[in-house]
Amino acid sequence: MSRLSPRHPAQVIVLGFAAAILVGTALLLLPTSKAGPGSATVLEALFTATSAVCVTGLIVVDTPVYWTGGGQVVILGLIQVGGFGIMSFASLLGVLLARRMGLRSRISAAAEIKSVGFGDVRKVLLGVLRITLVVESVTALVLAARFSLGYGHGFWQALWLGVFHAVSAFNNAGFALFSDSLIGYATDPWICLPVCAAVIIGGLGFPVLFELRRHFHYPARWHMTTKLVLSGTAVLLLIGTVFITAVEWSNPATLGALRPDERILAGFFQSTMTRTAGFNSVDFAQLNPVTLLAMDVLMFIGGGPAGTAGGLKITTFGVLFFILYTEISGGTAVNVFGKRLPRSVHRQAISIVLLAVGLVITATMILMLITDFGLDRVLFEVVSAFATVGLSTGITAGIPPAGQVVLILVMFAGRLGPVTLASALALRSRPLYYEYPKERPLIG
Repeated sequence: MSRLSPRHPAQVIVLGFAAAILVGTALLLLPTSKAGPGSATVLEALFTATSAVCVTGLIVVDTPVYWTGGGQVVILGLIQVGGFGIMSFASLLGVLLARRMGLRSRISAAAEIKSVGFGDVRKVLLGVLRITLVVESVTALVLAARFSLGYGHGFWQALWLGVFHAVSAFNNAGFALFSDSLIGYATDPWICLPVCAAVIIGGLGFPVLFELRRHFHYPARWHMTTKLVLSGTAVLLLIGTVFITAVEWSNPATLGALRPDERILAGFFQSTMTRTAGFNSVDFAQLNPVTLLAMDVLMFIGGGPAGTAGGLKITTFGVLFFILYTEISGGTAVNVFGKRLPRSVHRQAISIVLLAVGLVITATMILMLITDFGLDRVLFEVVSAFATVGLSTGITAGIPPAGQVVLILVMFAGRLGPVTLASALALRSRPLYYEYPKERPLIG
């Protein structure tokens, strides 16, 4: 048994999420989970459970129509388990890694990472739970009030809609209880803005939220991770909003039919959703191909580490940006916010990006071989699955079973791949007591 038990911290995360997916699949296979006679197919249940646990939001069946209230409760539970689990496990990974490091490395890491104390596991878990409950509760109350007062839903129905969409938003899942997602509320700021706020907060990541709570008025004390995530999130939200709104401004099938202020709201909403939440307030099948490509980039970058967002993470992209800037400017060391990045971080970021690009390209090629959809729509679907976004141009249900299995694997790898790979690279690093002579190949 000791040989079969996981020895690497990341293995625990992978096995835990796989077990949650299997349990969710079994629950969704029950006849009580499916509306109408019979039960869901294994692939439908597995795809939905994977999408929920990995907080993605891609669907092969219409959530409010295909699943009963019990099935929707199962999906909500899987979303909560997946979101809370990734935040907790990713945050605790720093604690577990620290215990595998040498004393000098642990002291250095403890001095740098002030947001999560090494060894205080209980503090981490309670902090994640507290932030989760507060954000979800406030968002649920605001949404429930709006659904009740603005749209005439009964108390319990409005409360259920508020709770479901609040949990889905904070965990960046993107599951909705409306067949057209939130298209019917595209012009309602009392629905769109609370959802956006929950998505952004969840996407920042627990370490950033924890540090903001402790040192909100002292930016000089913020860790590099916090500075990268906050600045990167603000820049990407602004760029995404401006680009999407400008390109779709005159498109009558998306933003063109709205008033100018409503177009800005819809543009901001879609830019926020590329932070890896799968709600949409416009028909993505009608988007300009250029908009889809821009969203591919935004989704691929993703949100903050140890949070509910997926993608490469803003910190990884930030490291690559500063490496590029250093090379272009002729610098000899990569400096970020007055601190120098270790070369091991350079290698880790480059490794994660190259492997992610390889996975996305491979999956895209496979789907293009077995479907008749164009490159722009297939690539969008694959990037959405890898970055656990859930946005779709509507082709997921039309992809053959083999292609849906590919998307299941991409969702699982995208949700856990960056976390497990980063930890594996960190644990594999070891000092070398010799170096080979240098030789420079021709570049370019």
